[in-house]
Amino acid sequence: MSLDEITQATIAFIRVHEAWGAPIVLALAFGESLAFISLLLPATVILFGVGWLIGGSGIAFWPLWCAAVVGAVLGDWLSFWIGGRLKSNVGNHWPLSRHPDLIPRGHRLFERWGVVGVFFGRFLGPLRASVPLVAGICEMPASTFQIANIASAIVWATGILAPGAFGLKWLQQWV
Repeated sequence: MSLDEITQATIAFIRVHEAWGAPIVLALAFGESLAFISLLLPATVILFGVGWLIGGSGIAFWPLWCAAVVGAVLGDWLSFWIGGRLKSNVGNHWPLSRHPDLIPRGHRLFERWGVVGVFFGRFLGPLRASVPLVAGICEMPASTFQIANIASAIVWATGILAPGAFGLKWLQQWV
């Protein structure tokens, strides 16, 4: 299946089975934020589509937004934990072993910016999953990491879902 077909199938499923929306969004946000999995999962595109589905169908925004926040926080937290456990050996494991530049790039971002790098790392594509790993490897205090993790997840979930959810409603008022 192509990315477009996967996206359309997921959105169609949520449209028909609204009760599954929050668990699916949570799983997508979790996978998008989890080291290793985020390199394989096209969740950002699907979540943008879910935002448009919210705007066009009347599905409640807040439960899906909360699910996206929780999934993103849990994915980054688990990546942080894995980095703390595996330390520098994390780059030897698949799929990061196929992308050897991600850990050094994440490390440079983390070393230069620290907690601010953790916050902004969520918005930088492939670095999204490597920055929490590096924060764990570098033994960033868990409370400091979680502050950046939660704050960035709130902004990220809003930026992923709100444009479609509220933009479509706004456009429908004016068209």
